[in-house]
Amino acid sequence: MQKTNLEIYKRLLIYVKPHQKFFFISILGFLIYSVTQPLFAQMIQEIIDTLQAKSHEKLYYLPLLFSGLIIVRGIGSYIGNYFLARVSSNVIHTLRCEIFEKYTQLPTAHFDSNNSGYMISRITHNVNQVANATTDAVRKVVQEGLTAVGLLGYLFYMDWRLSLIFLAIMPVIAWLVRYVSKRLRMLSKKIQSSIGDMTHITSEFVNGHRVVRSYGGENYECKRFVESSEHNRKQSMKLNSTESINSQVMQLVIAIALAILMYAALFFMEQASVGSFVAYLTAAFLLPRPIRQLSDANSDIQRGIVAAESLFNVLDEATEIDDGDYNVARCHGDLEFKHVTFRYEGTEEPALTDISFTAKAGETIALVGASGGGKSTLVNLVSRFYRYEKGEILLDGININDYQLANLRSQIALVNQQVTLFNDTIANNIAYGALAGASREATTQAAKDAYAIEFINKFEKGLDTEIGENGVKLSGGQRQRLALARALLKDAPLLILDEATSALDTESERYIQAALQKVMGNRTTLVIAHRLSTIEKADKILVIDAGQIVEEGSHAELLAKNGVYSRLHTIQFPDNF
Repeated sequence: MQKTNLEIYKRLLIYVKPHQKFFFISILGFLIYSVTQPLFAQMIQEIIDTLQAKSHEKLYYLPLLFSGLIIVRGIGSYIGNYFLARVSSNVIHTLRCEIFEKYTQLPTAHFDSNNSGYMISRITHNVNQVANATTDAVRKVVQEGLTAVGLLGYLFYMDWRLSLIFLAIMPVIAWLVRYVSKRLRMLSKKIQSSIGDMTHITSEFVNGHRVVRSYGGENYECKRFVESSEHNRKQSMKLNSTESINSQVMQLVIAIALAILMYAALFFMEQASVGSFVAYLTAAFLLPRPIRQLSDANSDIQRGIVAAESLFNVLDEATEIDDGDYNVARCHGDLEFKHVTFRYEGTEEPALTDISFTAKAGETIALVGASGGGKSTLVNLVSRFYRYEKGEILLDGININDYQLANLRSQIALVNQQVTLFNDTIANNIAYGALAGASREATTQAAKDAYAIEFINKFEKGLDTEIGENGVKLSGGQRQRLALARALLKDAPLLILDEATSALDTESERYIQAALQKVMGNRTTLVIAHRLSTIEKADKILVIDAGQIVEEGSHAELLAKNGVYSRLHTIQFPDNF
């Protein structure tokens, strides 16, 4: 259900509530600041009336009072701005952490269907816009609002009949604010979208700069970014233009009211002293500034509401389903698929259809077939990255949906073809996440078992070497071996290898295969492989095509069938036939 602007803003203010002490102190400071404004007008009246009366008694302390007002005003402004800045920084920190934490809880499908640039810009750009709406805009509303109220109160106190002129222009100002607010929200959405585009394009270039340069894509990427930036520039200019026109129109309306006021004052204040007349006009002419500031605050609030809407949409997203309560310290490793069917969200054709097979504890099951056949989808279901719609997947006879999610994933070690490493040391990349408490000896042993220790020791700092973003300082084979070391350190009863040896040279692959043979004996292993030579010793080979198991058996059995597997083998090893 679509939330109203008021509902969104009320939800925003919840983030200010934990810091309400600082917030109220800042309001006190702004109140002190605002009270000084009409007092300045009163001070002018006193000075002029004193000069008119040719009395020198007040001339000695009036300058001191004036200086005192300046000091009090400065103190009030400092208190207001300082404590509101504390609130603002806390709100930004809280929101950013909430959004990032929410990202860690969202299902894989969310990341599949959302642009990474938009996800990043929410934490950077959008959060700042929200903070402006909850703090800086509030500062303007409180400070300038109290100032406007104080000045209007003073004007009505001096002459209520003349001051009615300001009430007459209020409907015009209200209509103007309402119209501009709608336009500001529309433009703010477009600006946020364009910032997401720019962030996404930049992220793609940074991550893929080698491919860009190898294929001469610099001009293409520059063109994409220029177009995105130009769109952002145009929308920003439209927003700034709207704000400027709004400010000038509002100033014009107030100026007309002031002109009428001046004309009327000449008739209604004939009996007033010169000091009262000047003080009244001074207060009237001080009024446009806080009204203009209130208009600017409305702009900040509208931008913040649009940004907040995008943030709250994320915070309101359903997290990964984790309704299981079954926990086990270490499962045995029996895995069974029973008539499992799965389709990706938004697609008509199922990615997997009626998949059934059994893997006993300690067995190695190989998955082979053409790319796009559903092999990676199948192993992703085991880790519950996606929820299947029909059938059952059982681990030790228990439906995997009945496992508590963290407990289920603690039973699985996963090595993807696309290795993910972090901008940290080699040791911290091996002993990552829940493995961070592993001993140095265990980490070193995992590196040895993955045949990674040889190249690690060539670095001056060894395991403490920083490897750069996603292991940029390492070769493909070295990165793959670190990922294997991480999986070996986890020592989970279920091991999933998704093309885990694809980036290894022939010699490294031979060593890794020997290492894997040693560790596969006491764990159930699912292996996705295109190199059929790596899975000849598997207990069972499943040939998957178009989301279905079309053949099943050992290497020798499948060759004897002279079917799909045999044809794949012939293609890879033509000299054997």
